[in-house]
Order: sequence, then structure tokens, then C-alpha cells
Amino acid sequence: MGLIRTQLELINGDDLALVRRDMAKPDQVRSITVTALVDCGAAMLAINESIQLQLGLLKVEERLAELADGSVATYDVVGPVEVRFPHRRCSVDAMVLPGNAEVLLGALPMEDMDLVIEPKTETVRVNPSMPYISKKPMK
Repeated sequence: MGLIRTQLELINGDDLALVRRDMAKPDQVRSITVTALVDCGAAMLAINESIQLQLGLLKVEERLAELADGSVATYDVVGPVEVRFPHRRCSVDAMVLPGNAEVLLGALPMEDMDLVIEPKTETVRVNPSMPYISKKPMK
């Protein structure tokens, strides 16, 4: 299986909350469409500094991350970010990688949106057994 990338819409969750409270207009919501590398080895959504600035996301904490080469580094975590994939959405925090790093779609947002990887076509799609609504285990 090769590298899999998919399109996502990333939205400033604080902006959406202001719209829901009638404190901002929908056209004031900051959003961006990105191509993300699907990385089941990563836990979180990871964005780069440019996307953080474009969306106006605020730092909520710092976390340690173990990178693919085994090194460990501290990165800012920002949020909330609403992630949208056709027919699905979730709200998550995102780790901010330096520079112009590639966006990573990790396992937690994929599970939250009930997305599956199709190895034959090297694509991501909603769970075919639940195409209209995501299903979560609660036991």
C-alpha cells in the first residue's frame, strides 16, 4: 500500500461557536481545504504553522511527540479545529508542526468520523456499513 492522501476542510471551531451564539456572521468563519496524508501511526491531526495562522487557532497546550525517526520533540497544540470529510465532521485539537510540514490525518479523528482506508484503491471513505451516520462503540 502506498501513501494515501485525502481532502479535508479545516475550520476554526471558536469561529463556529460564535456563529452559533449569534455573535458572528457565517462569512467570518475561517476555514481552509487541505490535502492531508493519512497516517494511522499518528494519533492526532497535525497541521503546519501557516495553517495555524490562516485559521487563527490559539495554543491550548504543549505535548511531546515521537516522530517517525524515533526522536521526541515538544510541539504546540491548538484548537478547537472542526474537521470535515464528506458527510462527516469532528472537533479536535491539532499539533502544530514547524514550517510548511504536510498535514497529517491521524487515527483519532479518523475513528471519530468513522472513516476507513480502502487499500485496493488507496482512498479514504466513510464506513460503508454506516454510510449516513457514524456509529461509535459506547461500552
